[in-house]
Amino acid sequence: MANARRVFFSFHFERDIWRVGQIRNSWLTKPDRESAGYWDAASWEEVKKKGDDAIKRWINSSLDNTSVTAVLIGAETSDRQWVRYEVQQSYKKGNGMLGIYIHNIRDRNGMKDIAGSNRFGELDKDVYGNNIYFWQLYPTYDWVTSNGYQNLGLWIEEAARKAGR
Repeated sequence: MANARRVFFSFHFERDIWRVGQIRNSWLTKPDRESAGYWDAASWEEVKKKGDDAIKRWINSSLDNTSVTAVLIGAETSDRQWVRYEVQQSYKKGNGMLGIYIHNIRDRNGMKDIAGSNRFGELDKDVYGNNIYFWQLYPTYDWVTSNGYQNLGLWIEEAARKAGR
């Protein structure tokens, strides 16, 4: 891959951080970030909850200079207010998007989780006024069964290409 993409990772922090860390750090065992095929643009470690407006500003700022949003789908991800906001803002921005199921990644106790939903609220309306949802527009993969370690860069590149990014 010629250039690594800047990627915004959207996920449920409290419940899924262990599983998410395995994906976000998968590039560490590759020769360099270029080989991994992506950059993680968000500095989520430093996010402080200072009210809704501050969170929105942080999300919007974190999406700047990204071309792809990867939604890491855990058991409760689709119910999270800020994940829904991130998905909606990514859609408005024109980012390529994809979903990655993370429930099959074992947590620190060696346990898998239940699969989450890939419904993140309405993104838009079609010409007939019907709601358009994430699951109708973007592919979803399973990190474990679809070999995400090997394929993440390809999935990201495909999402960017489909969005014309």
